[in-house]
Amino acid sequence: MGNSVYKIIELVGTSETSWEEAAKNAVETASRTLIDLRIAEVKELDMKIEDGKVVAFRTKITLSIKYNQELTESW
Repeated sequence: MGNSVYKIIELVGTSETSWEEAAKNAVETASRTLIDLRIAEVKELDMKIEDGKVVAFRTKITLSIKYNQELTESW
């Protein structure tokens, strides 16, 4: 594996159907602008409730990104 450094970011994904879909939405959206995603870890699950009914699922994740000196000078 060698010496590596990773940046950890926190994201919240949402879905009207499930926590799994909410997590997937967060990762897939992040992958459009971030490169070298490594690990996503679910940290928290919650639901949005309106009029006594669940209307959305939210999944908070931490996502690790391999640090690349040339690409991440602005971090």
